[in-house]
Parts: sequence; structure tokens; C-alpha cells
Amino acid sequence: MKDKIFDHIIHGGDYNPDQWINTPEIWDEDMRLMNLAHVNSATVGIFSWAMLEPEEGVYNFEFLDKILDKLYENGKDVILATPSGARPVWLSQKYPEVLRVEESGIRNEYGVRHNHCLTSPVYREKVRNINRLLAERYKDHPAVKMWHISNEYCGECHCELCQEAFREWLKKEYNYSLDELNFKWWNGFWSHQITDWSQINSPKFRGENHVSAMKLAWRRFVTDSTISFYENEIEPLREITPDIPITTNFMRLYNGIDYQKFAKKLDLVSWDNYPAWDRGFNIQEACDVAFVHDAFRTMGDGKPFFMMESTPSLVNWHPVNKLPRPRRQELSSIQAVAHGADSVQYFQWRKSRGGHEKYHGAVVDHCGHENTRVFSEVSHLGEVLEKLNSVVGGRTNSKVAVIADWENSWATEYFCGYNNNHREYFSECAKWYKPFWEKGIPVDVIAMDDDFNKYDLVIAPFLYMLKDGTKEHIEAYIKKGGNFVFTYLSGLVDKDDLCYLGGFPGEELKNVFGIRCEETDSIPEGMKNKVIYNGKEYDVVHVCDILHAEGAEIKGTYISDFYAYSPAVTLNNYGKGKAYYVAFRNDDDFTKDFCSELIATINIKSDCNIKAAAGVVIRKRADTIFVMNFADEEKKINLDREYKDIVNDNVISGSVTLPVCGYLILE
Repeated sequence: MKDKIFDHIIHGGDYNPDQWINTPEIWDEDMRLMNLAHVNSATVGIFSWAMLEPEEGVYNFEFLDKILDKLYENGKDVILATPSGARPVWLSQKYPEVLRVEESGIRNEYGVRHNHCLTSPVYREKVRNINRLLAERYKDHPAVKMWHISNEYCGECHCELCQEAFREWLKKEYNYSLDELNFKWWNGFWSHQITDWSQINSPKFRGENHVSAMKLAWRRFVTDSTISFYENEIEPLREITPDIPITTNFMRLYNGIDYQKFAKKLDLVSWDNYPAWDRGFNIQEACDVAFVHDAFRTMGDGKPFFMMESTPSLVNWHPVNKLPRPRRQELSSIQAVAHGADSVQYFQWRKSRGGHEKYHGAVVDHCGHENTRVFSEVSHLGEVLEKLNSVVGGRTNSKVAVIADWENSWATEYFCGYNNNHREYFSECAKWYKPFWEKGIPVDVIAMDDDFNKYDLVIAPFLYMLKDGTKEHIEAYIKKGGNFVFTYLSGLVDKDDLCYLGGFPGEELKNVFGIRCEETDSIPEGMKNKVIYNGKEYDVVHVCDILHAEGAEIKGTYISDFYAYSPAVTLNNYGKGKAYYVAFRNDDDFTKDFCSELIATINIKSDCNIKAAAGVVIRKRADTIFVMNFADEEKKINLDREYKDIVNDNVISGSVTLPVCGYLILE
């Protein structure tokens, strides 16, 4: 496994020269401007299928030849994209079966992006064909350094091809007889027993949509279908260009595909980062983005990690698209590098003149020149990134992990009960990440079946569903000396969403945690309960478990309601390790205090000894320290010794003032 692909930070982004094919002089101007902006890379061809194949079997690669040659002559690396994300009109017109069928049962007309059936043999053949032609033509082009597959895979199809594929997938992946399937899906409820495989269909709002086990199965099938479609796409690329690495761009915490499973198929993991800055919650947004960076970095398991898209100014798809203040996007880009990204890339290089995204931010605005604030900031960032070659390939050594599992996120959506208004699984995971982020302690964001043994502490918020082997995984980790935190509504069901009998957390984990949960209460809006822990009171929000301590030490108790004085926080010594249970959903104040106590008890160290005010976050990557001010006011930091300021190439020490959106990069 390669720990890096390039020896420098990639700085560039989506370049769509086919939009300017009638004004080729703009191509030359783009080269001049890219040089001024310290851009060293361009991603081309993402939505170029109609230009490359205007009619079936009729090809036009001349414009792409010219662009790749121009980019190479100007010293730019090329990330060459496959165009499957948006097919030509002729393909949909001649082969309507490639278009998706929605839950309604109605086949879509041609339009937008990703409106294709993942199962369609015709579409798979056409995609493989155009990709083979691209690989054959550009396999030896010196500019081409990486493949970008499709664009932001998403969505699903409910056509008859996909229904049959779902049934076959169930037979193979689940390996259940129909009797076993009826039991696992508890189909006796509401008289839903299945007597023939043909009776199984995808979940739809017009049909069966209350069997949570089936909905879980369908989501797993959609993930595997997407991965299969991706593997079909890359087959000719692996054959013809085996040494050129491959990625596709993920979308934040998109829940339609299990990214943790998909990431294993990529040579590097990349995602598209569009924070909602300057809405009055920048520190929280910075934490949420950091959590996502660390999720994708961890998925790669040592592979390179890229930020494939970001905006150099604003987006066009928020209800209100506010301009970020000066240098906010520069700080956002530095944050990505601090969390492991080997690239800073934008959508897009030059603003479109028409179409849906003509007002989306770009490096080159409609004015077409370099005399803009945005261009100046991008250029300055490019200069900074050129000084950071030493961090490329640098990794993070985390001793803390938070479990944020994609399959569990589906399961928490699908069950009906307790507080149906508040699930917010990934937000709950990010809340437990935040206390460590604030203290500059690196955290890996992992799946429940990842390796726990490299961590001193593993936190599993709201781990409602346990996959096969997870109970044994947790028990073995704690027994060998690990520290593990469960929270409310954890360990209720197995992978088929069948409840464990005998109380939860599931089966033998009750002994590991020394507790038994008898009931769960939900807290309506306007009502309150509280917990007392270490002499301090904390609010209970949304939901809480009512526990019996069966060997565990009671560390905190409820204050009111009929379960007053019953356990709310417990600790059980098991083997050489410690098993904690936090039985209530809580606000940030509890997680901050509780995690601070864990940090002290377990002796978890931050990355460095620099002292900073609230809102300033410190992150170490290899031997480089990033100090970033996400507050809306200037902040002071106190350096513990002399450091080299990489950006300004001088030595600094003592007290330093960081302006709004300011940062330091130190050795």
C-alpha cells in the first residue's frame, strides 16, 4: 500500500474546458492564470461524455488531446475522470432501460446527474467501453497521474432488473432459506410471510416499508450494487493502466452508501468538502468538518487521503448563500491538510457561463481575470502549500477512536420507538469526538468491525445494532485492557434488527458492563430530567435508559421521575480493562467533563504542549504542527518553546496573536 502518490500537495480542481470549446483562446488564458494561482493540477473530463461521444460509436477526443497537452506543457498534473455520472441524451433515448425507476414505479426521463440504473447491462457496457477508450488513448500521456471515477455516486433504482438482482443478492449474501428469512425478518408480524423469492421487492412508500430488516438489506444491496458498478467502470483501467491510482469522490456523511465498505476498494479516499461557514457557529462547523476529515482519513487505513472538491468562495445550493469572510476558505483548506489531506482542490476552476451552477464559486469569476479577492487568496494559499511538501504522506497516530458505523446509522433510522423525533446518529458521534478535538488529541473514526486493539480508548455512541462478531470484539478488547464507552440504546439488536432476548446490552455484554437495562424513557420537548455526576448536574435530553447495576460501580444517578437515584453512569472493571456505560443522551457539557476525566485517568496525551484559547485548535501531522483560529475574534497562543514558522520562514516563540481565520504551521 502506498502512503503517498505525489511528492507535493495537489492544488487545483475541476476544470471543464469543454464548456469553452468555442472560445479556445480561453484555454490559453486558463494556463496563464493557473500559473499565477500556483495551481499544479487539474481534474478533467468529469461530465464530458456527450463531447467525447456525440453519437453512438462516433468519437471526438481532439479537444481532450489539446487540453492534456497544454496542461502538461505548463507543468500540471492531470486527474483524468470517467464520465459515467451524466450520460448523453442519445444513450437515454436509444436505450431507455438505462434510466432509473423511482419508488413510485415510474421510469425517469432523461435529465440531471446519476439518473442511471446501476444494474443495467447496457449502461455498464457503454461505461466500460468509453472508459476503455480513454485508458487506451491516454495510458502513456505523461500528464495523467490519477483516475477520478464518475462523480459523487448516489441514488438507487427500483426497476425490475434491480428487483431481481436484489433477490439474487439476498440468496447469495444472506444464505438464508425462505423459512430462515421469514424468521430473521420477523415476517409473522402483520402476516407478511414470504413463500416464494419473487414476492420480495425493494422497500417503497407505496408498498412494504415497515420491515426494518428488509430496509437494512436493501441498503446493503444498494451499497454492493454501487461498488459492483464502480468495479465494472475500473475493469479496463486496471487492465490497461495498472500503475495509475484510482479514486472516486465521496460526499460528507452521505448515508445512501456504506462508505466504510466502499473505501476498501479505492487506492486513496477522497471527499467533497463544503462547510457552511459564517453563520454564527464556525467553531462547531470546524469540529463537524474535522470529524468528517478524520472519518475519511481513517477509512483509508494508511492510504493517501484527498480533499477532491471545495469552494474557493460560496456555493449556490444553500437557502441563503453567504460569502465566507476573507481567508475563511484558506483556513478551511489548511484544516484539511492538517487532518491528513494531500490535496486542496476546488469546484470549479472557471465559473460556468450558464447552467445550474453558474453562480457557484470558482477560482476564476465571470470577469475572467486575476484581479479578484478570491483569486488572490487562492494564489496565496498555493504559495503556502508549496512549502508543505514534507507533510505529504505524513500520518496521524491516534490512541482514541469513536465508532461511527454506516450500517448502524441505517438501523438507527429504521426502528420505530422511543424518541422518533431525535436520532441524529452521526451528530451524536461527532459530539463525543469534540472534547478530544478541542484539546488537540487526534481521534480515528472507525466502523464497529475495525481493529480496536491499537487504541487506549474506544467510544461507541448509540451503537444500537451489533454486527456478527461485534459483541466478542468488544469483550476481547476490554478484557485485554482496553477502555470502552457505551451510551444509551446500545446493543439492542443483531444485524437483522432482531432484538436480543434477556435484556440489553446484548447477551453476554451485560456481564462485561455489569449492568442490565430494563426500560428506556423518552423526554418530550419542554420536559426535563437531570443526572448528578461528580457533584454536578447535567441535563438529560431526548432519551435515557433505566439501568440495574449488576456488579458495576454507579458513578452518576438520575435526579427525578420514578427512576430517581437509579444508575445513569456506570463503570465496570472487566479483565484488565474498563467498561463504561452512559445511559442518557446529554449536551456537550457532560461529554466535555466526562471525556476530560477519561483523558486524565487513561493518561491520554495531546499532540503538543502549546497552550491556546478556546476556538484555537491544534493538530499535529507527522512532525508538523498546525495551529488554527476558528473563532470570530483574534486569539492568543503561548508557544512552549522555539518553533520554525514554515509559512514565514522564521523562528518564533512566546506569545503569538492569531487574527480571525489566522493559522500557524510549525516545525
